[in-house]
Amino acid sequence: MKLIKNCYYFLLLAWPLSLRAQNDALINLNASAEGTGLITDKSPAGIIALIINSLLALLGTAFIVLIILGGFKWMTSQGNREMIDEARKTITSATIGLVIVLASYMIVRFVIDALTGATLNSGGSEASG
Repeated sequence: MKLIKNCYYFLLLAWPLSLRAQNDALINLNASAEGTGLITDKSPAGIIALIINSLLALLGTAFIVLIILGGFKWMTSQGNREMIDEARKTITSATIGLVIVLASYMIVRFVIDALTGATLNSGGSEASG
C-alpha cells in the first residue's frame, strides 16, 4: 500500500514538470516557427487542446506506472493466489481506465469536429458559383 501511495505522490509531483516541459517545447516550437508563415495557436481552443494533451500524457504515465506496479506485484507474489488476484485486478483496472479515457477523448473529438464543421459550412460566408 505504501508503494501505491508513493506512486500517487510521484505523479502529483511529475505532472507539473511534464506541463513545464511541454510548455518549453511549445515555446521553442513557436520561436522556430516565427517568420516562416506558420500559425502559432494561442487561441482559447489551442490552450484547451494543450491542457487536454497534457492530461492525456499524465494519464498515459499513470497507466504505465500501474501496469508496472501490477506486474511487480505479480512477479513478487511467490505463488500467493491472493496477491496474484490483486495484481491482476490492478492491471485490469488500469487497462479499463485507459480504454474509458481514450474512448471519451475520441467521442469529444468527434463531437467538436462535427460541430466545427457544421458551423463553418453553415455560416453562409462562402459564395458558391
